[in-house]
Amino acid sequence: MTRLTRVLLLTTFLAAQSAPQVEITAEPHHHQTFANAQVRVLTAELPPHTETLMHWHRHDYIYVTLGDSEVVNTVQGKDPATVKLQDGQTGFLPGNFAHQARNPRDQPFRIVNIELLPDEKLRASSAKWDEDRGLDILHGGTKEILFVKDTVRVSEVELQPDAAVPSRRPSHPLLLIAVNDLDLYTTDPRTHGPPEPSPTPRHFRSGDSLWLPHGFARPLTNAGPHNAKFVTLEFH
Repeated sequence: MTRLTRVLLLTTFLAAQSAPQVEITAEPHHHQTFANAQVRVLTAELPPHTETLMHWHRHDYIYVTLGDSEVVNTVQGKDPATVKLQDGQTGFLPGNFAHQARNPRDQPFRIVNIELLPDEKLRASSAKWDEDRGLDILHGGTKEILFVKDTVRVSEVELQPDAAVPSRRPSHPLLLIAVNDLDLYTTDPRTHGPPEPSPTPRHFRSGDSLWLPHGFARPLTNAGPHNAKFVTLEFH
């Protein structure tokens, strides 16, 4: 490491530590797209060679990365760390920390953060899932359970055109995050049961979300001409 590089890193570190702290909802690159009693969904986009303000994550949260990317992450009180992320990469981070993110690349950095609002209650819960790991081979796709955290089960789904995730009973509240642009039937005219009048697919842009409440018991079907990739969060 050259002397100039060390000086630049030290300057970045000192600037981050002295930067004013704001709540995540006041950070201008973060935008709330959905909220209820369970979750608050915020999308963030950093243009090339820009950075966020030092901001707080008060709650445990799950993130979904949109596109291959790289970010320089400076947690308050720590040295900057460079993190490389893949498209659709999903993970969990415990809350109650402040940080600043910088995008060193020539492409935008995009991410979805899903805050678990009753995180203390979820951490204390003794609820257990019947499955907490596993890969389901579907007809024309896959559904993989990535992890369970704070009793929330997180899965990644990939569907070829016309493929579907079968309905499951009993159903649990579920949040869907689109990784790529896609079209989904949330009702499938090929199944039995009262159909919706003139069902039409719902269009999602990358990063869009959909909350499906308790009792939803229909397949999720890829209505588009391309493979669909999305992440689901199931709430016990």
